[in-house]
Amino acid sequence: MAKKHPAASAAGSTVPSASASPAAPAPGLATPGATPAASASDAAPAGSKKIHVHYLTRVEGHGNIIVDVEPDGSISTCRWEVPEAPRFFEAMVVGRDYTDVHHIVSRICGICAIGHQLASLQATEDALNINVSEQTHLLRRLALHAENLQSHLLHIAYLVLPDLMGVDSILSLAQTHRDAVLKLIAARRVSNEFSRVVCGRSTHPQRMVPGGFVKFPTTEELTGLLAMLQETLPNLDFAVDLFASVADKLPDFDRETEYVGLVSPAEYAMYWGEIGSSRDERRPVRQYKNISREYLIPTSTAKWTKNLGDSYMVGALARFNLNAEHLMPRAKAAAIKLGLAKGCTNPYYITLAQLVECVHSVEESITQVEKLLSRGIREEAPAKPTNICGGRGVGAVEVPRGLLFHCYEYDDNGRIFQADCVIPTNQNHANIQKDLDVLAQKLAGLPDKELELKLSMLVRAYDPCISCSTHCIDARGLDTGARSLVRINRKK
Repeated sequence: MAKKHPAASAAGSTVPSASASPAAPAPGLATPGATPAASASDAAPAGSKKIHVHYLTRVEGHGNIIVDVEPDGSISTCRWEVPEAPRFFEAMVVGRDYTDVHHIVSRICGICAIGHQLASLQATEDALNINVSEQTHLLRRLALHAENLQSHLLHIAYLVLPDLMGVDSILSLAQTHRDAVLKLIAARRVSNEFSRVVCGRSTHPQRMVPGGFVKFPTTEELTGLLAMLQETLPNLDFAVDLFASVADKLPDFDRETEYVGLVSPAEYAMYWGEIGSSRDERRPVRQYKNISREYLIPTSTAKWTKNLGDSYMVGALARFNLNAEHLMPRAKAAAIKLGLAKGCTNPYYITLAQLVECVHSVEESITQVEKLLSRGIREEAPAKPTNICGGRGVGAVEVPRGLLFHCYEYDDNGRIFQADCVIPTNQNHANIQKDLDVLAQKLAGLPDKELELKLSMLVRAYDPCISCSTHCIDARGLDTGARSLVRINRKK
């Protein structure tokens, strides 16, 4: 997994001349009717602009923004490119025993390792008809809250806040806003300890297995965790006040789109629910392919998706728009203070929705830990399948960047023969492109550096996990174009 770069520059590089340019850009998706992009080695004609960001910083993985503005202000090229190498995890698990799969797929991402493992366990248990205990459900919900808290705080504090404060990195803020940075670091340190207490370590969980857990947190650990969660609420309140004070630095940009996520009549759905949409009917998770219609773009190594329109959004803002009424009380108050209301169509506000979810996760986790302590932790063996036979199962959980699907088919020996993983960032790629199309035209008159910053901030707002999204590609027929990212060497 590629690492995030909190200390890197605010964006990539605007290309003013041949002497400052990198290699020719990898191709992406041009807007309808657009002319092919000039290479990054070409100097921009007088009055035109070339915004060529290779690679976008402060995101996970490698992605490029290519925008060419003509002298008359029209956009000739606008592309969100994903040149990251495919990962092929779906092929890796074929032939593996059902007891191995969840550990393998957690390596898809070091940031969302818990979420991938939970989706995997759900899919395996659905396929093999394994029923887990209420205690297992409570502990798994805590694990998911821990991960969302970890990831959201990383994105909010380290990757987005520098843009809003007018600096390149969190390191600069550590000098000028030391107290604020220390409070944000303290909150994230709690999220790491939260993951360790429930899962055995802060990433790539050890304790969760099909049917339950192999080791449980002790009463002393849960008591300590409860105290830490309660003590971190003031730090999150501080973060809400801080972001409310700089929310006006988020660009004023709205574009209506479809929002997709888990929904439930009883809770802010994260671990269980149906697939909900702001424009479509609800569906059981087993029908995930009816809404996450994946397709291939010849110039991208990641799949894209669409449902009723050309794109849809998953993630914190989608969840908020679908489930805001089920937030915990303190989280609802945070949303009001941040100026975030249900129905928001500004993608830059994804960051604010993530902060609201941080408050929600801590609030709900406190109630769940209290419930576990009042009941007492029971040492229980993981549930086993009563009779292993072939079957298909689907898991769906809300991970930090959105709705994650795992679908497995097992044979009669409990070994996988087919796997499908639909990653949240895959589902957001088309929406990022559509947002860039509109935003680039709207801001075409800005100076180069300001335009580059606003476009980079837009993509960063989605908190994309780019290397996770490049999980598989069907390369047949895609190596014919001169600018294709796909190259196949064939033996003569």
